[in-house]
Amino acid sequence: MTWDELDDDEFRSIVRADIEEHYPSELRYSPRKFLEWSEQQVWIDHLIERGWLAPGWPTAHGGMGLSPHKQIIFAEEHERWGAAQYREHGVIQVGPVIMSFGTPEQQQTWLPPILTGEHHWAQGYSEPEAGSDLASLRTRARREDDEYVLDGQKIWTTLAHVATHIYVLARTDPDVKPQRGISFLLVDITSPGITVRRIKDISQSSELCEVFFDGVRVPVEHRIGDENHGWTIAKSLLGHERLTAGSPFASEYGLEVLSEVARANGVEDDPVFRDRRDALALDTKHLRDAYARYKDMVARGEPIGPDVSMLKILATETFAAIADLTIETAGDEGGLAGEGLDAFYRARPAMIYAGSNEIQRNIIATAVLGLPRA
Repeated sequence: MTWDELDDDEFRSIVRADIEEHYPSELRYSPRKFLEWSEQQVWIDHLIERGWLAPGWPTAHGGMGLSPHKQIIFAEEHERWGAAQYREHGVIQVGPVIMSFGTPEQQQTWLPPILTGEHHWAQGYSEPEAGSDLASLRTRARREDDEYVLDGQKIWTTLAHVATHIYVLARTDPDVKPQRGISFLLVDITSPGITVRRIKDISQSSELCEVFFDGVRVPVEHRIGDENHGWTIAKSLLGHERLTAGSPFASEYGLEVLSEVARANGVEDDPVFRDRRDALALDTKHLRDAYARYKDMVARGEPIGPDVSMLKILATETFAAIADLTIETAGDEGGLAGEGLDAFYRARPAMIYAGSNEIQRNIIATAVLGLPRA
């Protein structure tokens, strides 16, 4: 019997029991969005042993072969338990891209090292002048015979300092419309000409990096898909990224932390506090209803449209409001390290990554409501 043949409740109970038994308790609800592979090696080894590292990959490529619906259940159980996001970009992004757009030879070359942990991937998308407006990127890949010469810079690149490879969106034709002149390249991050510089954030973490490319040579055979058609690949990833960013679990956990802080500070029954908390609880219920709608679309195999931007906005701004009230409720202790401050640190970048909320509003205005561009 395959995993997909199991009843949803039975599958969820199996996943839940495994996570609760084997996930290291000290890693639960990390204030950092991502942990390095080495920091959770015991858990990763367990997943590899069980064959659970790539739940969405077909069994033919070494994955669990889960349907979209069961992938969501699998992810929900990890998030419910406060498990860190272990499924790095190789598993959740570049692997599926290679399966969908790569040649059989590319699949045989690039997929197995992801499952064994030999390759760790970083995402080379955002640039100093091209973050949420990704199509304006300026990193250039100039063709020279059977190689590209790569020049430019990427920024906010998660865990690039521990990555072995990076997939890069680069401009291969500067003379056409921005979206039509971009290619998708696979790059060994140890190649000559690559410099990785870590960025320390307000919480003193350094999981984000700058990556500089200076005359980096990339074999043409490391391009996925046709030349100048990388934007199609990039778009295939962004919709599902915004679904993930729209999950209600962070807000639901945030409400639990808020209640604990309120009890500790003796304001749980204060009528003003209760009104504010209940309003946020109602927003969170609305978020779960909206998330369920898009989750059902994925389960039915339907494409996610640009209106999913609404979900990302609702999720991140609800979580931010909960974090703000938590710190306010904590009073003098609100600025000290702890779950309230951790939530604050997690909430701020959430409104920027996967496309800033300002960009999401522009998408809704133009692509959903049909309003003219300013």
